[in-house]
Amino acid sequence: ATVALSETVSWSEGALALTLLAGLQFVAAWASVHVSWVRRTITSEPAVLLRHGRLDQTALRRERISETSLRQAVRSSGCGGLELVAFVVLETNGQLSVVPSSTLGGGSALGDLAGAPDPSGSGPAAG
Repeated sequence: ATVALSETVSWSEGALALTLLAGLQFVAAWASVHVSWVRRTITSEPAVLLRHGRLDQTALRRERISETSLRQAVRSSGCGGLELVAFVVLETNGQLSVVPSSTLGGGSALGDLAGAPDPSGSGPAAG
């Protein structure tokens, strides 16, 4: 918008800036897929916000998620009470995943989370 409205910024400067931004976005996206340390730097790890019906206040504060947002996600999943939920996870894309206790199964989908159940059933996974 500045390029279109400003007389001091030429169209070529604006086009160069836009091209540079698009190029940097492409490089960052490519590097996050192909270079593990870049991926770790750019993306966060999934965070467990609720375990077996109990809120993790420390995780909520660290991730800046309100209890209201978490409760809304639980309601949206069709659960009427926190005690019916095994886990609520803040995913790397910002979505809240709700895993009801009734559908937890062996917990194999939670294997990459610290403190999640070990799919073998022998307790929390190492992490």
